[in-house]
Amino acid sequence: MFTGIVSEAGKVIEFREGKRAWHLKIEAHEVTRDVAMGDSIAVNGCCLTVVKFDETSLSFDLLGETVRLTAFADLAVGQAVNLESSLRFNGKVGGHFVSGHVDAVGEVVKAETRGKDLYLQVRIPPEFAGYLVYKGSIAIDGVSLTVAEVFENSFAVWLIPHTLEVTNLSEKAEGSKVHLEFDLLAKYVESLLKK
Repeated sequence: MFTGIVSEAGKVIEFREGKRAWHLKIEAHEVTRDVAMGDSIAVNGCCLTVVKFDETSLSFDLLGETVRLTAFADLAVGQAVNLESSLRFNGKVGGHFVSGHVDAVGEVVKAETRGKDLYLQVRIPPEFAGYLVYKGSIAIDGVSLTVAEVFENSFAVWLIPHTLEVTNLSEKAEGSKVHLEFDLLAKYVESLLKK
């Protein structure tokens, strides 16, 4: 479980297909301070398990299914990725509850600087439109954000300078693919109403 408050933007060192799994190695400095083998780390909002680490890097094995259902297939060496350690229940909780299970891949249709902030509009698969509400929560590449506008098959958020400094969202442009996780509570409510 995560909160969508990203610790740092790490850099992809290696991403390749191996005999038994895909291997992802990321340069990191903040999340490595308190990491242990088997810990869950959200990488662009996708929950992955640490299989190796040192003071400056983390390594993960990914299922083919994970690569197929996410935008990880497009990862390149040197690319920034958002990193967040899993939630510890001994401190404050910012953001919102994020499971790290990516629901869909969205596409940035607008990324505009407006004043000191960035306006980001993201197209979603139509079947997820019901999960979006004005001022509701959304996780984009693992970053907890507030929905500012809802359109037929897209939504918009505003990004403050701090978010742009500590995440990879400043690098998003029209056509960029992003991981989306819709609000967990909305998904449970939908499930209960179907019964």
